[in-house]
Order: sequence, then structure tokens, then C-alpha cells
Amino acid sequence: MSVSQVRHSSSRYVAAATWRDWLTLTKPEITFLVTISSLAGFILASNGSVDGWTLFWAMIGIPLTSAGGCALNQVLEADLDASMKRTANRPIPAGRIGINQAKWFSLLLIGAGVGILCPLTNPLTGVMAAMTVALYIWVYTPLKRKSTWNTLVGTLPGALPVLGGWTAASGSLGAGGWALFGVLLCWQMPHFFALAWMYRKDYQASPFLMLPSSDPKGDRTARQMVGYSLAMIAFSVVPVFLGLSDWAFMAGALLLGSWFMVHVGRFWFARTVQHARAVLKASVLYIPLLLLAIILDRLFLMM
Repeated sequence: MSVSQVRHSSSRYVAAATWRDWLTLTKPEITFLVTISSLAGFILASNGSVDGWTLFWAMIGIPLTSAGGCALNQVLEADLDASMKRTANRPIPAGRIGINQAKWFSLLLIGAGVGILCPLTNPLTGVMAAMTVALYIWVYTPLKRKSTWNTLVGTLPGALPVLGGWTAASGSLGAGGWALFGVLLCWQMPHFFALAWMYRKDYQASPFLMLPSSDPKGDRTARQMVGYSLAMIAFSVVPVFLGLSDWAFMAGALLLGSWFMVHVGRFWFARTVQHARAVLKASVLYIPLLLLAIILDRLFLMM
């Protein structure tokens, strides 16, 4: 289905959209991760106490900006989403939301998010949020059709919100924020490679260039999954050496990382869809649990 066909189809059936379709447009699973990661960054950067009002506005502005970026991404990729079974039922390609309506909806969310962050947290956080959207829309999105390096590039906007949380609390960048940035960046690689391996045939039939779809035996995919997973675990314990977390957190982080590595190791030895799905499920659990541990440990240390 072409862009014009998607636009024509979506304009006819936009009245059928429900609140769930508008919510789906924001990719709530990504927005949830953005929210919890920015919360972890904020709490880790808080020195002695948490500024409740600044936290409140950060937790409004950062997710709003992310949600708008996710919606705008679906506007730009409506034709490609229509060509893949995994994404064909999304609101725009399925004709339940029109492209123009989705475009203005996304721009409204982005504008509201940045408009909240600049005056009510600090300008740096607003700039970080705007940069996240810019990288996602104007770098990562077009690169998906040109190079398999798109996955690595796409980790940058995926990891920036945790830095946004850090800057909202501190007003500047810091080593602890960069450590969390490293965790989020490295985590995304095994997460997305597992997903891409599960849907290799779907990606092979689409214009998207993903490493697993051009890696028949999965050797390069498995090596990168292992390498980035080990780097993720290393970054996860850096806050301990910076004095931001304690040794109890370190033990928990290493235990959680070891559990994740078991699933990645199984994929290394047998590149099956089942093992890829196990890595994906483990990644979906790993990052919220690690971020929650960071938040609780930091709050305990501030008591």
C-alpha cells in the first residue's frame, strides 16, 4: 500500500477511531519505559532530597514528548507499516486514524512536552527532549531504509530520556546519568535483535534493513547480542563506584544481569524463534526491574 493509498483509506475511516487507537499511536510500551527511565535518572541525580514539583513536571513533559515522537514516526512510516503483517493493524495503516489527524496530534504532544519542560524544569531538559524526537524522526526513521546500522543509531533516542531525567533534577549532565544512558543504549540491542529475529521473514519482505534479516546463520546477530548484554551489565554497576548506589544494589544488578545472560546464551547456542522470544521477554522484564531497583536503592540511601 502506498502513502497516497494509506492517506485516502485513513481519511475515510477516521470516525472509527477509539481512545485505544489514539493511545496505540503513542506506543504506550515505549512511553512507559521512557517514563520509568527518566524517573530513575531523576532520582539518581537528586542530591539528598527530591524536588517534588520539578519531578512532577518532568514526568509530564518527558513522556508527552516521547509519545508525540512515537506518533510522528508512525505517520512517516504508514506505508511501510501497511506492508508488514506485524504492523498492518496499527491505527493509520488500518484506516482508523487519518495521517493529517495523527500528524497534528503528534505535533501537539511534542509541543506540549517541550513547552512544559523548558520553563518548569530547565531549558537543558527541554533541549534533551527535543533532541530525542529529532534523532528519532530525522535520523533513525529514514536510516531504517538505508543501513542495518539503524538499530545502533536508534538506541540514542531510546536512551536519551534517562539523561533528561538526570538533567531535570541536576540542571547539568553527570557521570551517573551517562552510566544509565549506557545501560539503556546497550539493552536495546539484544531487545531489538531478538524481535527482528522473530520477524525475519516479515522484515525481509519490507524495505526495512535489519541485521537479523540479512544474517542467515545468526552469527553476527548472536555476537552483538552477547557483547551488548555484557556491556549493559558493566554499565549497570557503575553507579555503585560513583557512590550513587550501594553494594546491595550491585549484587541485585549482577544477579539480574546473569539471569538475562542465560537467555542470551541459549540463543547463542540455538538461534531459534523460541529462544529469541525468550530473550525478548527477559528484556521486557529486565529493564523495569533494574530501574526500579535503582530508584528504591537511591531513595533508601537518601532516608
